[in-house]
Amino acid sequence: MITSLQNPLIKQMRKLQQVKHRRQQGKLLLEGTHLLQSAWEQNWSFEIVCYTDRWQAKYPQIWQQIQDRTTRLERVSPEVLQATATTVHPDGVVAVISRPATPSLPIQTLGLALETIQDPGNLGTLIRTSVATQVEGLLLNQQCADLESPKVLRASAGAWFHLPQRATDKFVTVLQTYKQQGMQLIATVPDASHTFWQVDYRQPTLILIGNEGAGLSQPVLDLADHQVNIPIAPGVESLNAAIAAALLLYEVRRQRDGKPA
Repeated sequence: MITSLQNPLIKQMRKLQQVKHRRQQGKLLLEGTHLLQSAWEQNWSFEIVCYTDRWQAKYPQIWQQIQDRTTRLERVSPEVLQATATTVHPDGVVAVISRPATPSLPIQTLGLALETIQDPGNLGTLIRTSVATQVEGLLLNQQCADLESPKVLRASAGAWFHLPQRATDKFVTVLQTYKQQGMQLIATVPDASHTFWQVDYRQPTLILIGNEGAGLSQPVLDLADHQVNIPIAPGVESLNAAIAAALLLYEVRRQRDGKPA
């Protein structure tokens, strides 16, 4: 059992709490049973898994499952486990996996594009909502919150492993490419003349969601085929970005499933 915070492995894992070290090492930090199991179900392999005796006793089947796909499996003290995690009350397991290669997004019928979404909780919720509504891929600009942060992973509730994602510094160029391929781009704008349910989403669609405060930038708005608003009562400034995206994505699903308005 590893009991020292000075152990080289533990020092290495603690560095992964910081984005610069995750990027330098090309690693991700998974905290908690649910994320571990979600990764396993999607056939991911683990470089390191640290667990406590209590966790092993509580989840013997998961512990058995991950052994064949784990390079280094280490039993640690609760104090050491706590130090490797970013959560206040980790449930007894923390893992390290290699960062996946940046994919080309296979978006053909429905995608979500995010510009400068800065709250990790919002981003994780957007990922979770995307999977729930059958979004094929998630495109982000580089000013969004770190897609691979532990908080984003936790907020996605395991959905992170089910959704192709790509962060790019050529956000507008990539949007132009999708538009040239025949996808309609739908931008959410508070003062748009049409509400979000007045658009036909039965054709290939890319939903554009902007920054929590500033919204979408002008170059992105200029690309939009339709600008839509979400009606809100007087006195309410705006909706949460994840809520706004959910409303549009479920309207897409409603129309495509042929449900009545």
